[in-house]
Amino acid sequence: MCVYEKYINPFTDFGFKKIFGDPNDTSLLESLINDILGFEGEDKVATIIFKNGELLPDSPEDRKAIFDLYCTDEKGSEFIVELQKVHQEHFQSRALYYATFPIQEQALRGKWNFQLTPIYFIGLLNFEVNKFKERANYLHHGKLTDIYTKDVMYENLNMIYVEIPKLKKTKEELSNHLEWWLYTLQNLNQLQEVPPRLKGDVIEKAFEKAEFINLPKAEQDKYHKNLKTYRDLVNSLDTAHEEGVVKGKIEGKLEEKIEIARNLLDILDIETIALKTGLSLEEVQSLKE
Repeated sequence: MCVYEKYINPFTDFGFKKIFGDPNDTSLLESLINDILGFEGEDKVATIIFKNGELLPDSPEDRKAIFDLYCTDEKGSEFIVELQKVHQEHFQSRALYYATFPIQEQALRGKWNFQLTPIYFIGLLNFEVNKFKERANYLHHGKLTDIYTKDVMYENLNMIYVEIPKLKKTKEELSNHLEWWLYTLQNLNQLQEVPPRLKGDVIEKAFEKAEFINLPKAEQDKYHKNLKTYRDLVNSLDTAHEEGVVKGKIEGKLEEKIEIARNLLDILDIETIALKTGLSLEEVQSLKE
């Protein structure tokens, strides 16, 4: 008999959209966006309206964009919210590419004077960005800036990355509402009950939506398939990483042997060097030549 977690995994496509992609209840997504952007008072997002998550290019040979969540708020600001489950080498380039689609879409609304409403690309990353690995902070908010003065040159294009694994706190150490969101995403499918601190909080609703036993049978089946796809992806990347580590160690040992052989060429014959280093006679001879 298969035993499944009480709550579904929010890093699966199904789990993420089940929690945040319900057009009839956008309170969870609004809470997450407001926490990430630090919106308070009049700046807070109050109403989210979902848009078509698949945008087509101007010409057939161009690439299309398929977003996890694409929405707008009551003020006309546009939000792309992407969950990136595993490391992707060129994620920042893809994020910028995705951000161009809402810009193009605004240009298609008839007469246009090139005035853009604010656009926010929010990447929820289940990995650390190479560029930021030496930084402890998990939240990054970029705008177009002057490289000399650091002044913001353009306000309305916002690139936000949240490196979820960098939050390494226990629930007793969490210091703000965003950290509770990240802690929930990290641990939801491993928990058996709602933490007392979240009772009555909007995040408690995420637990209600994610409870596996409450899902209709068709959705349970869909989640099982989606979870398998997610696990296969993670396992394949873990295997590739382990193979890369082993290969690196082997290559490192070979380089070490070659360096030792080079240092011995002037004082020992090639047969002795081969014996001492484990290199073949041909390899030592090629170094000598």
